[in-house]
Amino acid sequence: MNYVVVDLEWNQAMSSKSSVFNKLPIHLRGEIIEIGAVKLKEDMSPGEEFTIDVKPVYFRRMHYKVKKITGFDKERLAHGVSFTDALEQFHAWCGDDVTFITWGCDDQGILEQNIIIHDLDWDWIAGWINLQLIYNLQTGGDKNQKSLASAMEHFEIEQTRMAHDALGDAYNTALVCTKLDMDEGLRLYPEAGRILAARMPNHKEHTASDGPEPVAHDSFEDFESKAVAFTDPRVAGLRCPVCGEELPGVKWVNQGDQRYMNLFTCPEHGAYLVRARFRKNTDTNTWQANKLVYEADEAMQDFYKAKTTQSRRRGRGHARKKKRPAK
Repeated sequence: MNYVVVDLEWNQAMSSKSSVFNKLPIHLRGEIIEIGAVKLKEDMSPGEEFTIDVKPVYFRRMHYKVKKITGFDKERLAHGVSFTDALEQFHAWCGDDVTFITWGCDDQGILEQNIIIHDLDWDWIAGWINLQLIYNLQTGGDKNQKSLASAMEHFEIEQTRMAHDALGDAYNTALVCTKLDMDEGLRLYPEAGRILAARMPNHKEHTASDGPEPVAHDSFEDFESKAVAFTDPRVAGLRCPVCGEELPGVKWVNQGDQRYMNLFTCPEHGAYLVRARFRKNTDTNTWQANKLVYEADEAMQDFYKAKTTQSRRRGRGHARKKKRPAK
């Protein structure tokens, strides 16, 4: 198998309501400005390296947060190549039937979205591996996300490459591979989500009477408040589990007991019900959000609509009554 560790840096639109989205067939989450990659040898150690800067055509103005994190400026972007040329060079370097290893799952969605808007081919990509899951499996973790820096610290890997640089992060991710039992990790990878979910606090085994299985289950932590969590697109947003398209939601409905739900619809693949449950960590005074995504059948959609109506009625019922004038 041809394994390549890949990391991407991307620019963002200045606003989610930017007019640039009117020119795009999908709601682009980020436009790639740098590709960095490292081939893994047979012993899973770092081998050949690849890096290339990409000149954006849609998000041409550097977002201030991206500029601060990556150090990219407009002069560097001006010397990048087109995404079409960059992907062609990257494909030639990778070869066919390549499996990409990333730290987290964002890079897959971003690369696929960029390929879609440029109408290019991705048949040469055989698959994707999120190394975070293998790391969590083998270090006693659960589904909570861990940073690459924390994994390097865990394995006492010296930081010799620049962070938030595509090639630097790809190289550091490759070093983490050398500290893991990759053969065992890849063998268990198809079951990684289920195994890690079972390690979550308050996990309950699914039974037939519990209802449908979620198509996705994620957990995010260290939010200052629930309001801050709902500003994070990982919690409040949803990309279609099938096509990766960013989906519009209706509204978040409070179900009580720190539980909320929303209904998202993909024009091609149907409706999804998203449930978010919050838990406060009293030790750190921060909040954790558990997010479950279900394929929403007609009954689920009716349940959501009923709760939405109930929420509106409750709001009217709590409105302050006007005092009648004294006779």
